[in-house]
Amino acid sequence: MTFREEWPPALAGLRWAWAFYRRHALLVIGLSLIPSAQRLVVVNWEGALPSGLATASEVLVMAVRVLLVVLLWRLAVPRGQARGANVGPFVTAHWPRLVLHGLLLVLATVIFGNGLEALGDLLSESAGQTYLAVLLFVKNPTIIAFTLVWVVGMVREMFLCRPRVPAQTVA
Repeated sequence: MTFREEWPPALAGLRWAWAFYRRHALLVIGLSLIPSAQRLVVVNWEGALPSGLATASEVLVMAVRVLLVVLLWRLAVPRGQARGANVGPFVTAHWPRLVLHGLLLVLATVIFGNGLEALGDLLSESAGQTYLAVLLFVKNPTIIAFTLVWVVGMVREMFLCRPRVPAQTVA
């Protein structure tokens, strides 16, 4: 497959992720509000929190994100349908699609990660810290959560895609 042929399925994967995010918004946003609140507190009151509490809150955030990924996978993949044997043939046949997804993820990271966070550098230190805290609060249930859905969707596609069996010729 060529990059041109793989572009429409890559965009279809993004559309699937957006539809899935919207369909399960209560779950995705609800769980993502836990890391949002944690980031808001830790970044805004950096240094005022005991280090043990800050560390425990990071562990909580990681546990919530793992739980979210597990729930996303369970909702996205019909029980018993995922086949690890499909991954190798999918990667071999559709590697340009994976490259395109990777490039789109890098672009999204540059814009929504580095780009938005860099705007805080234009503010005073105090305002910049508040800006970053609010930005992270907003990004967790939106950009970060959507990215998790997107990546789960890409992996889902690899596990669900049935390899093509070449047609047998009759002699």
